[in-house]
Amino acid sequence: MRRIFGGSGPKTPAPTLDDATKKMDVKVAELDQKIHVLDGRLRTIREQMKKARGSALNTLKQRAMQILKQKKMYERQRDQMMQQSFNMEQQSFTLSSLQDTVTTVEAMKEGAKAMKSQFKAINIDSIENLHEELEELMEESNEIGEVLGRSYGMEEMDEAGLEEELDMLGDEMLDDAINEAEPSYLTDMSALPAVTTAEFPEGATEEPAVGVGMGVYN
Repeated sequence: MRRIFGGSGPKTPAPTLDDATKKMDVKVAELDQKIHVLDGRLRTIREQMKKARGSALNTLKQRAMQILKQKKMYERQRDQMMQQSFNMEQQSFTLSSLQDTVTTVEAMKEGAKAMKSQFKAINIDSIENLHEELEELMEESNEIGEVLGRSYGMEEMDEAGLEEELDMLGDEMLDDAINEAEPSYLTDMSALPAVTTAEFPEGATEEPAVGVGMGVYN
């Protein structure tokens, strides 16, 4: 029915920059392949020209000139397409950056709205009251801890008496340390061996004869 009444079919979607860039890259690759083939032909003709003479050499020159012109044409087309592809890539990058910027701005707007709604739900007076209540609870908790930490049935002690007892204890500990440092035979006189007095014979002196430890008298 659309063909009869001239109705238009479904619209073809407009090409995107990415699609156009990909097509352009494919054409550039095709041109590179053609240029590569022409380079191979030129190398072959140059090798033939080294051996050719006369009219055959002229014919080879003419063929090489045609191939070189064709190569230059392909190179010019390739360079133009590469420039076009670069321009589209740059435009696509700029468009993508703008889209990211729009997304960022929208997200920041939504964040600002959420912050405003949250601030409306917060009452600064209630926060201050809560802080004061927490301080009071902490003070009460400390008081309870002090009460629970008290000792039961302990008489108050005189600090002066405690210091005097501590000094006496220090002197006793010092005496004990000195006694432990001295040998027992210096402090315990009962441990020393008894000294006996021997009677000397008449006419003898107390000078010992030659020889240490000998009981011989002159």
